[in-house]
Amino acid sequence: MRKLVALPVLSADALSSVAYGPEALLAVLVLGGTAGLAYSVPVSLAIVFLMLAVGLSYRQTIRAYPHGGGSYIVATDNLGRIPGLVAAAGLMTDYILTVAVSVSSGMAAVTSALPGLSGDVVLIGVLVIAVLLAGNLRGVRQAGALFAAPTYAFIAAILALVAFGLYDAAGRGFEPVPHPPLHAVEGVGLLLVMRAFASGSTAMTGIEAISNAVPAFKPVPWRNARTTLSWMIGLLITLFAGTIAMVHLEGVVPRSGETVLSQLAHRSFGSGGMYVFTQAATALVLLLAANTAYNDFPRVLFLLARDNHAPRIFLRLGDRLAFSNGIIVLSVAAALVYVAFDGDTAALIPLYAVGVFLAFTLSQSGMVVHWWRRRDRHWRKSLGFNATGAVLSALVFITAGITKFTEGAWLAILTVGVFLLVTTRIHRHYARVAEALRLRPQKIEIPSRTIAPLAGGARGPAGNAEGTEGGEGTESTRDAEPEESPEEMRHLSVVALDSLHRASMRALAYAASLQQPVLALHVSPSDEDAERFRAAWLLWGDHLPLRIIVSPYRAIVTPLISYVESLHRQRPDLTITVIIPELVVRHWWHRVLHSRLAGRLRRALRPLPKIVVTTVPFHVPDGRST
Repeated sequence: MRKLVALPVLSADALSSVAYGPEALLAVLVLGGTAGLAYSVPVSLAIVFLMLAVGLSYRQTIRAYPHGGGSYIVATDNLGRIPGLVAAAGLMTDYILTVAVSVSSGMAAVTSALPGLSGDVVLIGVLVIAVLLAGNLRGVRQAGALFAAPTYAFIAAILALVAFGLYDAAGRGFEPVPHPPLHAVEGVGLLLVMRAFASGSTAMTGIEAISNAVPAFKPVPWRNARTTLSWMIGLLITLFAGTIAMVHLEGVVPRSGETVLSQLAHRSFGSGGMYVFTQAATALVLLLAANTAYNDFPRVLFLLARDNHAPRIFLRLGDRLAFSNGIIVLSVAAALVYVAFDGDTAALIPLYAVGVFLAFTLSQSGMVVHWWRRRDRHWRKSLGFNATGAVLSALVFITAGITKFTEGAWLAILTVGVFLLVTTRIHRHYARVAEALRLRPQKIEIPSRTIAPLAGGARGPAGNAEGTEGGEGTESTRDAEPEESPEEMRHLSVVALDSLHRASMRALAYAASLQQPVLALHVSPSDEDAERFRAAWLLWGDHLPLRIIVSPYRAIVTPLISYVESLHRQRPDLTITVIIPELVVRHWWHRVLHSRLAGRLRRALRPLPKIVVTTVPFHVPDGRST
């Protein structure tokens, strides 16, 4: 991406937080009455310093991880597996709440302009999440001017709002307008100020997005990413500080039924076209911010599944080349959270701060370890930046966890704990299965006789599926199946293999025992994986014909079906038996961790005549007996 496109697309989450971050800060301070509001400027200055420090910290992350350095990757590489999982938990909580908070804040912007819709915010918000789900399942991607426009419109609207407000304030010598009378419901003390600081710091959400997407930039990617991050931090500080300055000068306080930004827009623009433009731009950029989570959440799930910490169904791409399962999980989780909190942004903020700054803290702490180990050029300066970011992020995380514990932060902390428990149990199960499947020298047996390959075109070159094309069958898939006696049956067994292990060896042995021609079929996600499988196959002895299909989008069922269909068209006289190794686990909750390939193939191939799908079970020992 060009910087002019990357800036609005990747900054939407961070910049849109100006719509709710300052209001979250003021909503806490207003509890202390006039004395509480007096702290709005000092607390805002502290948040601006935090933005600058964390932004500089992520510049170092981009330099160290030019291929993308999300919190999970950085924490795992430098701090270990458990801190990496905790960072992933914080990230995933962040992404779920990004959708919920962005939608709720967007609905607040809409109802500020159209109060008649205020009674339907929950229903409309759920419908918005459903639209995001449908769009992303169809492969909608953030790219080009279409997705850049809402962010640039929002930037222009806030800058215009601040400019008009400052011009108006200059006419009265920058004398602040008195705010409405306020009655304190809490004493002003350190606890109130720290709560306000933690709430206002949610204006920093999304700062990590650019460090995750470094490879998406045009060359030189890391340099362009750092430049874009600097622009984003500068804009974020400008919009945040400008909003707080206008609140202070105009005497605006949070109130039910209308957002702070809407009040400021009314004062600067009245109720005309610019007011409508400001509210529309705010709602659109928040919708775009919600959509950014649909890129990042499935990616984190993919990384977790790749490392055996999440079910492997999250490795699979859908028909539209999107991580469909991760998109569905995100939508369901965000919708449940949104409904549970009645679409109230103020109620969601305490949960938001915990996840965001937990991920920030572990990412920056990992970078401190990274620079200490590397000690390359300028390492002391980089370590200093990242250490500052880590300390400040930890301060916000601890503050949010303590001061907002009873307001909902406990739920975010509990979610992180449950996530850690579940992912470690999943990893333990996969490790036990891997040990049970591991080939041992005495288990690698050469067939007692040579298995004759299928004659004709199916003997095509290994490494692709082209050998299945060339001989067109004369029978259609609707032809009858005339064989009624064993002597009339002519067989081919196709053994689908994901890798060479004890389960696949058992399936090959079963196929060989039928004393019919056997063809081994493997689907690889890349040429490199295909070569690794071929090397393992040659090590085994290359006793059977092998076909390898490269499927770069990790699709398995569709290439298998296409290959079997082409075999059927080529040799309609054969009865093809597709043999699949099947892992049998003891507990029902383990079944979701393993592929249900046999059932999917059976349903897909059922319309074709003379196709049989069978499984060869391999029972995984229970962990208590191993």
